[in-house]
Amino acid sequence: MNDSNVLDIPKVYKALQDTSHAIGFTMPSDVYVGTFLKTLVSSKPGGRFLELGTGIGLSLSWIIDGLDTESELISVDNDSQLIEIARSFFGDDDRVTLICQDGARWIENYKGEKFDLIFADAWPGKYGQLEETLALLKIGGFYVIDDMLAQPNWPEGHDKNVEALVEHLESREDITLTKMNWSTGIVLAVKIK
Repeated sequence: MNDSNVLDIPKVYKALQDTSHAIGFTMPSDVYVGTFLKTLVSSKPGGRFLELGTGIGLSLSWIIDGLDTESELISVDNDSQLIEIARSFFGDDDRVTLICQDGARWIENYKGEKFDLIFADAWPGKYGQLEETLALLKIGGFYVIDDMLAQPNWPEGHDKNVEALVEHLESREDITLTKMNWSTGIVLAVKIK
């Protein structure tokens, strides 16, 4: 099996990568994370999805490719430049709501329906507001985090944050957990109660 043979790359992916390079964005999502997200999203027809940390929109493009016509996606980022770039690519898609707001504040104030999948790719929802974020997940819903293996852009001491997060997730009885030393290091959890 050749996992580097990714055949279903979103049509806008190259343009997003070019934009990422042009503005010096240094935190792009990995292509393997993207294809993984697309596969998970595709398993939930008519689903509700949340991305915390829109970034330049690379993982967002994969999630959108996995949506069916009845699905809904909210993506939140606190960087107005990045949200505007994402809007320029995805703003015409009625299934997608892009929100420029502090993720912690958004999580704490959200009162809508629960989600079938949450991709937490920012501090809020991963290292902060974890309890509140997991409470937004439906039973049977996926919680996905990446960058659990050492990354070149990690600040000094961040490995301790990662270790503490993984240990906490391992101790929970309301999720079932799979840790993958693949791509940038992915943790997939499913809410079971």
